[in-house]
Amino acid sequence: MEDLRIGVIGLGLRLSLALAAHRPGRGSVVAALCDADPAVLKRAAERFDQPYLTEDHRELLDRDDLDAVLVVTPDDTHERLAIDCLEAGKAVYLEKPMHITVEGCDNILRAARRTGTRLYVGHNMRHMGVVRLMRDIIQKGVIGEPKAVWVRHFVSYGGDYYFKDWHAERARTTGLLLQKAAHDLDVIHWLAGGYTTRVNAFGDLVVYGGLPRRAPGAPKPDGWLKEFDWPPAARKDLNHVVDVEDLSVMNMRLDNGVIAAYQQCHFTPDYNRSYTVIGDAGRLENDGDQVKVWNRGPTGYRADGDISYKVPEAKGSHGGSDERIVREFCRFVRDGGVTDTSPVAARMSVAAGYMATMSLRDGGRPYDIPALDPELIAYFDRGQAATAALARPKP
Repeated sequence: MEDLRIGVIGLGLRLSLALAAHRPGRGSVVAALCDADPAVLKRAAERFDQPYLTEDHRELLDRDDLDAVLVVTPDDTHERLAIDCLEAGKAVYLEKPMHITVEGCDNILRAARRTGTRLYVGHNMRHMGVVRLMRDIIQKGVIGEPKAVWVRHFVSYGGDYYFKDWHAERARTTGLLLQKAAHDLDVIHWLAGGYTTRVNAFGDLVVYGGLPRRAPGAPKPDGWLKEFDWPPAARKDLNHVVDVEDLSVMNMRLDNGVIAAYQQCHFTPDYNRSYTVIGDAGRLENDGDQVKVWNRGPTGYRADGDISYKVPEAKGSHGGSDERIVREFCRFVRDGGVTDTSPVAARMSVAAGYMATMSLRDGGRPYDIPALDPELIAYFDRGQAATAALARPKP
């Protein structure tokens, strides 16, 4: 089996994904790199085996020796770059979130169907051991039928990761209830087996709005991702524009009746994602390296639960999910078919986060999720095949 030849557009924080894809002699090789910053391009090239280098993604797409492209650039560029890749006939991996608007997502989906080029969206949390374990427990009926999902997301590094660069700008992300929450919203849909149809949300910029910022065009200081400031109000050198919320909560009604809630805070001392899924015969929670289940009762609170499941050990970036998601992407490029990650599911997570952000900025007024063209849904549920009849996957 010859190695797939992969190009990479964008060499920032997700360079780890490109490194996971570079497996010469084992199925895939990174053969071309593109970044607008020549210094970044030169440094990244040293991690690979003499790849083709360019600062213009169109030159990369003109190459006939590439099978697929990883697009791992800032969110607001995804629509343009993804459509360019699809129209060039290059299978494309698009990093989450799919785009910063519902319209942008739908334009990408339409381009994939129009061109017949394979599109894959990288919601790597579907490949994390803890998420797959929770889904397996739910599908086995251990807690009955899911009725509620609650997620609390404590982002201790939020002031550094998200408020010192482009993530802090509405024009580049819409908001962190979309950009940062897209993973969790997708997991909520996957665990609950449905998509959000209505949302409302509240939130504000309560800590980072008045802190010192860099001048426009000023470079980020050395060590900005290694030397974290504490307490939150001590942070400085923030992005010159800071207009996204650092605290938010949203409520969701799914199309199967499940009620869900998501909470996000970017100034906590600790980092943690806490999932609770309540079924009609029990509930589960993730707790460190365990998933605990309570399915006997009624009783008072019991910290140990009734059943405890060990989360599989993971090696590699993003809890081992980067390596697994690259394997799935390469298999998809070669063979097609349905994948655990889904462009439709990716669109629905963006739609939930986008409309929740609109609600948040409109005093919490409920917003409905725009419907997606049923023909597009059918196309992607068939594994992006024109006529093959495959069973529709759950979210």
